[in-house]
Amino acid sequence: MIGLPMFVAELLAGVFLGYGVAVKFIQKYAITVFRLNNQDIIGTISLFAYTMFIFLSGVKMDLSIVFRTGSKAFHTGSLAMVAPLLLGAGAQLLLSRHFQLNKQENLQLMFVLTTHSLTSFPVVACLLEDLKIFNSELGRLGLSSSIISDILGVVLTTLATLAKVWDKSIGLAILDLFLVVAFVLVVIYVARPTMMWMVSQTPEGRPVKKVYISVIVLAVLGSAMLSDWYHMTLVFGPMILGLAVPDGPPLGSALVKKFDPMVSGVFMPIFVTISMIKANPEDLNLSTKVAKANGLLVLVTVLAKFVFSLLPPMLSRMPFKDALAIAFIMSYKGVVEMASYGIARDSKVIDLEVYCFVMATIFVTAIIVPFAVRYLYDPMRKYAGYQKRNIMQSAANDAELRIVTCINRPDNTAAMINLLDVSCPNKEGPIAVYVLHLIELVGRATPVFISHQLQKKTLSNYSYSENVILSFSHFQRENHGSAYVNVFTAISPTEYMHEDICTLALDKLASLIVVPFHKKWSLDGITIESEDLTLRSINCSVMERAPCSVAILVDRGQSESVESMASRQASYRVAMIFLGGSDDREALTFAKRMAKDSCITLTLVHFVSTVADQDREIKQWEKVLDNEVLKEIIQNHNQDQDGANAGHHGSVGYVREMVKDGTETATSLRSMVDDYELFIVGRRYKQQSNLTSGLDEWSELRELGVVGDLLASTDFTTKASVLIVQQQKTS
Repeated sequence: MIGLPMFVAELLAGVFLGYGVAVKFIQKYAITVFRLNNQDIIGTISLFAYTMFIFLSGVKMDLSIVFRTGSKAFHTGSLAMVAPLLLGAGAQLLLSRHFQLNKQENLQLMFVLTTHSLTSFPVVACLLEDLKIFNSELGRLGLSSSIISDILGVVLTTLATLAKVWDKSIGLAILDLFLVVAFVLVVIYVARPTMMWMVSQTPEGRPVKKVYISVIVLAVLGSAMLSDWYHMTLVFGPMILGLAVPDGPPLGSALVKKFDPMVSGVFMPIFVTISMIKANPEDLNLSTKVAKANGLLVLVTVLAKFVFSLLPPMLSRMPFKDALAIAFIMSYKGVVEMASYGIARDSKVIDLEVYCFVMATIFVTAIIVPFAVRYLYDPMRKYAGYQKRNIMQSAANDAELRIVTCINRPDNTAAMINLLDVSCPNKEGPIAVYVLHLIELVGRATPVFISHQLQKKTLSNYSYSENVILSFSHFQRENHGSAYVNVFTAISPTEYMHEDICTLALDKLASLIVVPFHKKWSLDGITIESEDLTLRSINCSVMERAPCSVAILVDRGQSESVESMASRQASYRVAMIFLGGSDDREALTFAKRMAKDSCITLTLVHFVSTVADQDREIKQWEKVLDNEVLKEIIQNHNQDQDGANAGHHGSVGYVREMVKDGTETATSLRSMVDDYELFIVGRRYKQQSNLTSGLDEWSELRELGVVGDLLASTDFTTKASVLIVQQQKTS
């Protein structure tokens, strides 16, 4: 409610259930919770939870981003790790001399320095997810930078651990190094091929066998035991093993779907709460020399991390506020740092005083950073001051019509291409089509956005959208010189897909976004085969945020195959249903473009109310704009009234329907559903009119509007497709 992540609530639960509050006031509670047996059980659960969390984080991590990341992310991630470590090491030497610290106290400071210099990918990913900027430009930069920093952190931590063993025994350190290298090689050349074999043994669309999942879980626990045996951190093995799991479906996604809800939803909150419970405020004494040295060292480390995370974005001309937000994100601390300090506390690397202090710093960071990032970065800011982009504006300027078409399912491709084909692309009025193939991100944490340039001979990441690319490249060849196509693939969580769509439309200065309807119709156009409520949510979000006009295409099974206009035996019959308003004017402008094709017969069905007070319900200015758009067609219709082609002028017809209420409108529409192959209507959301009175109560899908919902309902037995158009809402 106040915009803080769930992580903060878990920390607060630990504060209230720990020594600070509950133990002081409830004596029986303290005896029950903190007795030895319960502590062992809780510790075991916490350790298992953290091990599985790190393994799943490895599964979700996309290492290929290291090779694709730009210099900004690489430099940000590198400096965020290296700079505080070097500056902190210098500060630690000075503080050690000034406070005359012994070896154990120096080791504690060194551990705090190393841990606070880290930027963990799982921690940043959770923060961005909580702030709902996971798929934004800032979120992508934060994820890429944190992966770079995390990889450096793993390497440096491994080297530091080996150096610590070297101090005790050179032979043991060499043995540990040999075992680490051997483990990594076994994972690469044995474990990963085995998991690839598991994938090959899983038929497409079928779940992974339970025995495969069980074997992998046992391997995770075994790798944790091996890590402890050769003196690495407990989670070193699970992390390496997680990175080796083939990402995405079927194996990576199966592991994430099976274990992530339990680990992230149940075990990790317990782990965080227990870690906070163990921090006793009475152990904290800020007057001691260790506490003072610790405080100064953390201050230097945090400031160095913040400043050096800020520099690369600023030098690459990123807006100052966005650069500040990245610096805060890279300085965030979370569950990984808590676990490091918890393990160090249990193994006596740090004492209770230091543990309590660092837990307090994590708690403060967890509160400050989310508020700071929310204040500094608004993902909606990119739409501010955006100029008007719609079909009417494009037609008035005789400009190229730029359309973003979205593909969610394989059957969407033919329907979208048929719509583009009837939109009359020609050399005088070309169209630029930006096809966005949307794929749900499953089994990994990093969203991917791929550009496939059809003009290039070599297509990057071709396999992601092979069928889509082939279909649209054929469409481009069929309309050479009048249609230009670029295909993109967006692999992201479904709750952020609308951001990909709107950002592409913004970047390409599109006038129209076309999204598919969330229901799939059978070939007869009467029954519904399936319904995707997630897709409906995406469509609604696009309509709310789009920087241009939006259309929803309802395909009733007519477009199972692509048929170009030139190959059609008969004319393609289109009906434009006009009731008035900005959405209807936008829809009519698109319909007029279609009428330029001689193979298309367009009929404008103009519904007019017979009720005398209709003018009171519609703004007079709106009626003036409606009449201006209708003027040309009505004049042509009047001129041809006495001719042989009465009611038609070329391939455009005009029909006036006089109705008094929604019931008569519905009856009229029902009588014409079999006369056309495509209906074009305006959404007219929240527009009150006698023409639709009584229908609002029966409307189920608000994104279609009243008339669109009626034409797309199962009550209308027709195979005609419906295109519902909404003029740009954002200004």
